[in-house]
Order: sequence, then structure tokens, then C-alpha cells
Amino acid sequence: MGEVSDNSGFDFRFQARSHPMPTRFELANAIRALSMDAVQKANSGHPGAPMGMADIAEVLWNDYLKHSPDDPQWADRDRFVLSNGHGSMLLYSLLHLSGYELSLEQLQNFRQLHAATAGHPEYGYAPGIETTTGPLGQGFANAVGMALAEKTLAAQFNRPGNAIVDHRTWCFLGDGCLMEGISHEVASFAGTQKLGKLVTFYDDNGISIDGEVDGWFTDDTAKRFEAYGWHVVPNVDGHKPDEIKAAIELSLTQSDKPSLIICKTVIGFGAPNKQGKAAAHGAALGDDEVAAARAQLDWPHAPFHVPEPVYSGWDARKAGQARQQEWNTRFARYAEAYPDEAAEFERRLKRQLPATLSSEALIEQAQEKAETTASRKASLATLNALGPQLPELLGGSADLAPSNLTFWDGAKTITADDASGNYLHYGVREFGMGAIMNGIALHGGFITYGATFLIFMEYMRNAIRMAAIMNQQAIYVFTHDSIGLGEDGPTHQPIEQLTNLRTTPNLCTWRPCDAVETAAAWDSALKRHSGPSALVLSRQNLAHQPRTQAQLANIQRGGYVLKDSDGTPELILISTGSEVGLAMDAAAELEAQGTAVRVVSMPSTQRFDGQSTEYRESVLPSSVTRRIAIEAAHADYWYKYVGLDGQVIGMTTYGESAPASELFKHFGFTVDNVVRHAKALVG
Repeated sequence: MGEVSDNSGFDFRFQARSHPMPTRFELANAIRALSMDAVQKANSGHPGAPMGMADIAEVLWNDYLKHSPDDPQWADRDRFVLSNGHGSMLLYSLLHLSGYELSLEQLQNFRQLHAATAGHPEYGYAPGIETTTGPLGQGFANAVGMALAEKTLAAQFNRPGNAIVDHRTWCFLGDGCLMEGISHEVASFAGTQKLGKLVTFYDDNGISIDGEVDGWFTDDTAKRFEAYGWHVVPNVDGHKPDEIKAAIELSLTQSDKPSLIICKTVIGFGAPNKQGKAAAHGAALGDDEVAAARAQLDWPHAPFHVPEPVYSGWDARKAGQARQQEWNTRFARYAEAYPDEAAEFERRLKRQLPATLSSEALIEQAQEKAETTASRKASLATLNALGPQLPELLGGSADLAPSNLTFWDGAKTITADDASGNYLHYGVREFGMGAIMNGIALHGGFITYGATFLIFMEYMRNAIRMAAIMNQQAIYVFTHDSIGLGEDGPTHQPIEQLTNLRTTPNLCTWRPCDAVETAAAWDSALKRHSGPSALVLSRQNLAHQPRTQAQLANIQRGGYVLKDSDGTPELILISTGSEVGLAMDAAAELEAQGTAVRVVSMPSTQRFDGQSTEYRESVLPSSVTRRIAIEAAHADYWYKYVGLDGQVIGMTTYGESAPASELFKHFGFTVDNVVRHAKALVG
């Protein structure tokens, strides 16, 4: 055993090279070398975390992680999440070394355009990346969602002696993840749900970008997580494999508590002049320090060179194939004993909807019923019809189920002791809910929806953005959509939120005007849009709008002519949600006064903008420049449709506290005001 000391007093230990098999230290050093080389070549990145967590990763990936590099989507694989995603070279090194299709050339192109090795892990860029962790803490939340999905899927499909869902979720965390408020939300929820197959590793290196964290982060993390109901293994030396293994073994004994393993590590381990310092966190080490690290670590190889014995020591393909084959045999036995369940399991993991799903029929039924109702109530009616047809539907609300109306007749609450249900009471945790939903969606086997008031979208905004970036099918049910909320006042009345949602790439936002468009919104979210959807629903009742069959068919285009004039219209009124009824009433008044008016309902601008030029021109002909958009939300968004010659009756201030009817009148959402603007525009 050779030994080297640095000026921090930390001892480096490595075995002599006479043995042909690489030591654990050498295997971990491959991560350190690849990470510092890639960051150095890019002159950008974070070498400190990969170098500090390399020993933990080596033990986990080589001794415990159940995965198959030849089939990164194997259903019963363990999930690994790097929540401190700035240390992305740790993950890229692990994927490359263990046999995934991530070439050395891709590592050399770290942080470069079109490379699979982006600055932070991006879902879909390379096989084996389970999630886009994004801002700190969300990867942790995704991991909670994955562990919850595993537990629920197991409860729904496993049978005595036939466990086809039996895997773990492993997550790496940094100081920053635990400083973020979302870590509290999801750690509390995970403890309450007793997610015993979730194991997290806290990289307790005491350093963040600004320096030593004890100036701003002095929590007793162990006690904090114990209070959440977690199993905690404190004070593990993150550079000693035996201690890491012992901590993991302890966590594996826990069936009803998630585990936090607190690993004391040295950031930038191996870089003699920068390890243990903020200088190792978020910048290339520099050529001289990289050379010094090679000497310190006894890694004499050229940049990006990994000796063949080290590659062999990391290669997980053969073991992965064996694990997967064992599961295939087990699943075949399951399919023989439970053929219907096996077919259902495969359908859900393939993300195939039931062939008999009749979501389109609900649009016709709502039209025939012609009911005046709040769109949140129409949404519940739709859920009551859809729920029995969709066993994969997994819903929830952030402590607002009686107001959001998301707990449908067949909903069954998931609890810590019975995970076989289909509904989660997330508590007042909007951000946590959104990010957990992402983890559930990524895991597979479920279509997830979550609800809150539209104004509280602000709390979960970044989780929505991550779903949009990953194009994951998460459905957001946002009720109480405007000043129509009424007496709760301006703090609870959304104004700018619709613009935020509508300008989010990949997110399909709907604001339906009645029960018919509400059913169409659910149909779109389930069958016509592969990514996330936002359903923006009213508290107050909305009048039913009569339609022809042609108009019904055009709802899914996002915008369509709801009412037309004889001949070319002089004026077009464009509206959404509760204001469509207002537009229809105003149109009737204008026509009585001799003005030819077209009313366009535009429940989904994203869908409308995706239509052909010919269709959009047929709805909003360029020859008709006199246009008024009417919506009880921020006015500015609508100028893209009304143009410079048009007008917008919308909100440019925050609301007030009063009954909804008074507020609509106060802010100008009346027939008289629309007619007055129209007359001024038409002349």
C-alpha cells in the first residue's frame, strides 16, 4: 500500500500496481481523470463534485446498482439520479465506463454544441440519463417521484411469489440541493409515504461556489431528516469503500424508511492545491493543477486515456444482461400465471392508451348535455368518465382537492401502508408536487396529473419548465383562473400566469369556455399532445355554447369560429374561457346594431399556432384587421393576434377583493364596454 499526504492532512491510499486487476481506487480515479480532463478541455464545468464523489459512485455502480447498459430502458432497472447535476461529468464518466453508448469522443466534446454531454444532464441526450435534473433540488424530487412510482406500480401488479416490480432509486445530493426549499417539501413527503427503496447520498463536502458553507448553512442535516421519518447514516467517510458499503448495507435493511447516507468528502479530491476549496467547485483546474492531480493520484495516463484493465473492471454489460435475463424469466412465469395483468403491465410501460378509450365521445356527450357549469366541475365530470378507462391515471392535488375537484368517484388515496391507489394528497407542496410528477412520468407506467389554483403555478413554475424541456406527459389542472376568483383578492387572482404558460415551449395550455371545450382539453392532454399540458379552469359557472359538427371537429385545432356573420365580418372578437360568453353576448348586441361580427374561441393558442397557414387564415383572415381580444388576464399577450390596429380588453393591473360579478364590471368585462370598444374601432 502506497501513501501520500497533502497539505490538508488528508491521506491518499492506493495499492501497488503489481496486481493485474485494478483496485477500487484506480477505478474511481478513472472518473476523476475523465472529469477533470473534460472540464479542462471545455475550459468550463464543475470538476470538484465528480472528483469528490468518485469513490461513492464506484461502490454504488459496481456493487449495487441494478442496470443493463445494453438496454437502458429495461423496466426493472434501478434509477440513478444526480441531483447535483452541475457535476455532470460524474454521470457521463459512469455511463461511458460501464458500457453505455456514450463514446469517449462525446466526453471530449463536453459542453459543446450538439454533444450528448451537456453542462447539466439532459434527458434524452444520452442513454442512461434518467432525468434533466435542472436547478438544484429538483433531481431529488424526481427521485422521490420515481420511488413512489415503483412502490405504487409494485402494489398494483406484484403478486405473491411473482414480484415483477422490484427496484430501487438512488440519488446523489449536494449542499445546494439541501439548501433549496424543495428539498424540505419532498423529503417530508417521502418520509410520510415510507419510501424504503429510496436511498440518497449527501455529498457533505462543506463547500459551495461562495466558499465554506458554514457561513450560511449550519443545519443539523441528520436530525432534520430523522424528523422527516428517514433512516440516516451519518459521518461516513466518502473516500473509504468499506464505510460506504457498510452504510449501503444498513440502508438495504430499511423497508419503511427512505435512507440518507451522509458522506464526508473532499471536493476536488486529488488536486493537491485546490481540493477542499471553492476553487475546485465550478471552474477548470488549469493545466498545472491537472498535472499535479495526475501525480497525486498516481494516474500517469494521457488525457482521456483509460487503460483496458480499468475498462474491464467497470464493464457492467455482462452482469446487466444476466440480471435482465433473470427478470425476463421471472416475467414469463408471471405472464403465464397472470396473462391479463402481464398484458396490462406491458401496455402501460409502452405508454399505449387503451384501444377502447372514448375521450372523443365525451366531447359529443358534453355538447348534447348543453350544461351551464364551471369548467372545474366539467373537468371532474370528465375525470369520472375517463378514470375507469385509464388504470394508469395517477392524480393529486396540493391540499385543494375539494376546490380543484380532482378526486373523482373511483379515486383511491395512496398511503404509506397501501400504495395500490391512484390519488396522492401532496399537501401544501406545489413545487414538490410538480417535480414529483416529473419523476412519476419519467419512471413510466402512469399518466400523472396534479392540481392547484392557477396563481400557485408560480410556486411550481420551474418543475413545469423541466417537464416541458423533457417533453414529459404531466397534466396540470389549474383552477380559479382569473379575477373571477373574487373575494380572495389580488394575491390570489392570476393576471400574468397565462402568458407565462402560453410562452413555454412544448407546453400545451388550454382555457376552455364550457364543458365541451373542457372535455376537448382532456382529450388533447391524453391523446394529442405527448408533452405536458395545462388545463386552466374556472371557479364560476360558464354558459354552454351551441356548435355545429364542423365546429366540434375544429375545437382540437385550438382556435375556431364559434359564431360567424353573413358575408365578410367587419370585426372579429377573440376570446377564451369565461370571456367567450361575454364575446357572444357582445356580438349579439353589435349585430342588432348592424355590425357584422365573427367570434373566435381560442382555448389553446399553442394548438392554434401549430395549424397550417391556410387554416389560421380561414379563422383570422388578414383582410379583417379590426379585432378585439377579450380575456381577464394580462392584455399584452393578445397583440400577436389583434395586431397594431386591434384592441385588447384585458388586465394591466392586479385585481381587487370583491364578488366576481362586481370585479368583471369594475375592470370592464361587460357587454357595454366591448360594444363601446367595437364601435370606436369599426366607426
